[in-house]
Amino acid sequence: MNTSPFIAVGVSDTLRRHQLDSFNALWEVAAALVDEPNRARGGISSVSRLTLEDANGRPQVFYLKRQSNYQIRNLRRPFGQPTAGREFYNIGRFAERGIPALEAAFYGQRRVGNELQAILLTREVEGYLPLDDWFSRWGQLSFRLQRDLIVAAASLVATLRDRGVVHNCLYPKHLFLRSMEDGVGARFIDLEKSRAHLFSPWGNMRDLDALNRHSLGPNRTQRLRFLLTYLGKTQVDAEVRYWVRRVTRRTAKKNKRHK
Repeated sequence: MNTSPFIAVGVSDTLRRHQLDSFNALWEVAAALVDEPNRARGGISSVSRLTLEDANGRPQVFYLKRQSNYQIRNLRRPFGQPTAGREFYNIGRFAERGIPALEAAFYGQRRVGNELQAILLTREVEGYLPLDDWFSRWGQLSFRLQRDLIVAAASLVATLRDRGVVHNCLYPKHLFLRSMEDGVGARFIDLEKSRAHLFSPWGNMRDLDALNRHSLGPNRTQRLRFLLTYLGKTQVDAEVRYWVRRVTRRTAKKNKRHK
């Protein structure tokens, strides 16, 4: 069943100005692919970059995810749900729980014959860079900036634990940071696998493990600072040692498995 799409109030005028305020218009618009489309789950998913001028002539950058039969199935959705729909739901969940993340500009889905199509349009996280970009030039950064980035990243990840949510795909490329005069801002992207996780720390352990394994820049002292900030500690105690052991063992086990 086709329903009316969601359009964010702040972008409706810009989309209307370019005659892109409908599902079909965004489905057909020409836009440069960010990378090769994913072909899995019996369907296809692509992401394109779309730049539109607003009424004041300022460029507004969006990322346009278009999917056909690219679905997940679970007990709640036995007949399937577009992964873009799942991400749209999670964007709303993060906003409701006060977890900084990307913003949705448009979401809609429709069925055409046997094809379930979905569109998710998100705003560019303007001025922010993924954590792996920061790591790629880690040695060129000042000690203070390195410290501020570590603390900001740890504080952001801690909000997941505090709000009862796991990201479930927490790689450095999904954590965006921005250096500002008054500190470092941080936001999450790529929320399609996120879910509520209220009663066990192991989901949070998966997040910490994934981030630790794929973070190539920080040294051991900086990784410890991350964990101290994450746990809200000022010095190492029994709880910190416990988490260090758990994360280290899990990381070593995963690395050995993938050799």
